[in-house]
Amino acid sequence: MNRKKNTKDEQIEILNAEKTELNDRFLRLYSEFENYKKRTNKEKIDIIATASEKVILELLPIIDDFERAILHNKNIGENSVLKDGFELIYSKLLKLLIRFDVEEISAIGKSFDTDLHEAVTHFSAQTEEEKGKIVEVTQKGYKLKDKVIRFSKVVVAN
Repeated sequence: MNRKKNTKDEQIEILNAEKTELNDRFLRLYSEFENYKKRTNKEKIDIIATASEKVILELLPIIDDFERAILHNKNIGENSVLKDGFELIYSKLLKLLIRFDVEEISAIGKSFDTDLHEAVTHFSAQTEEEKGKIVEVTQKGYKLKDKVIRFSKVVVAN
């Protein structure tokens, strides 16, 4: 009788150990699945947030051209319809960028930051405060939400 009791106790211990192991495996699998769901949801949100990035990148050179045209048209007389047309189209393009959470990266007078800027040239600083500062922007940079989609091309004082 004692022998049967020992085998039953042993069987109970074995079953309890199996139950504990299966429960542990279940919890690990459940945790992995929850992490997978969170990761895929984050990826979906990122894809949706940056889906317009390619279109915006193609639009930025057009905006650059409009800025150059407006700058060039400063010399044209005030009554020029062409000048007003350029400025109207340009302002609409800027409003479109704002609507898509695109913002210009400010650069002039800021410290050079490789996460935001690309140095195209350097020149000697005339004062100690100018060292490492951006003195000219040759091409504006832009961010889509918090992601840099085009780095500012800048001239840095050294």
